[in-house]
Amino acid sequence: MVDVATAFSLKRVFTDPHYAGYRYWHTIVMLFIFGSCGTLALESVQDLAVRFTKAFDWAEWITVIFFTIDAVANIFFAPKPLRYLFSFWGIIDIISVAPSYLMLLNLTAVRSTKVIRLLRVARALRVLKLARSAADEADGAEEHIRNPILANLKIYVIIFFAVFMMSSTAMYFVEGLLYSDDAMESGQAAIDAVTPAGEKPVEFMPTDPISGNAIPEDKRFFTSIPTAMWWCIVTMTTTGYGDMYPVTVGGRLIASFTMLCGLILFAILLNIINKTMMVLFFGDKLPD
Repeated sequence: MVDVATAFSLKRVFTDPHYAGYRYWHTIVMLFIFGSCGTLALESVQDLAVRFTKAFDWAEWITVIFFTIDAVANIFFAPKPLRYLFSFWGIIDIISVAPSYLMLLNLTAVRSTKVIRLLRVARALRVLKLARSAADEADGAEEHIRNPILANLKIYVIIFFAVFMMSSTAMYFVEGLLYSDDAMESGQAAIDAVTPAGEKPVEFMPTDPISGNAIPEDKRFFTSIPTAMWWCIVTMTTTGYGDMYPVTVGGRLIASFTMLCGLILFAILLNIINKTMMVLFFGDKLPD
């Protein structure tokens, strides 16, 4: 049997932001989030997905088990478990594991390649669990930290990474559907079905849904999440090389959102730098 003191300490690990165990646990949670996002990005590279299928599967299920333990503990130790389950944090806990369990169940509704692809990229929503760390940092900046600059910088990095990861993954899903392996195979099969026997087969070319023009191979930009990440970092930093661009309505909406977030985050970063300079030149205490 678990004694009362141990049970109380375990509860504090999941409920008390001022407890050292809570901070250690959430540091591990953050590491799992970053690791999960990294494996998701690498898994979208076709060559790596084929070569390291088992490694990616093991990494995913270790991550799912960990996040399941975290979600169950958060619900169990919450003062009002049912209310927590339907709260913002509870919904994020469910979202962090639901896509993987839906794929495991292999239901008829999730057997289509598009749905499977969506569930895979939906794992990027685990990055929303970083919002709890950002909230804890904000509380710490207000309550315990004399100079909140470091906490503000941590919050900035968390928000930047969340936007960066979700925008890259969303762009890969929306734009990459045009020339994914399944789209290319089904398009080629449709052409072959109507091509008279004996005639030279015509190669299928994905089409720009807005202009109606064919998309040549060198213009198929978003073939993996890492390539989408390059586009995202260029867009968020307002560099705008123009070497990669979306062609779908959904892709352009994602691009617009990413640009706006980039501008907002740039303004926040300037404010943090300004406060840092104020501290360096005028002392540790910042004016309210």
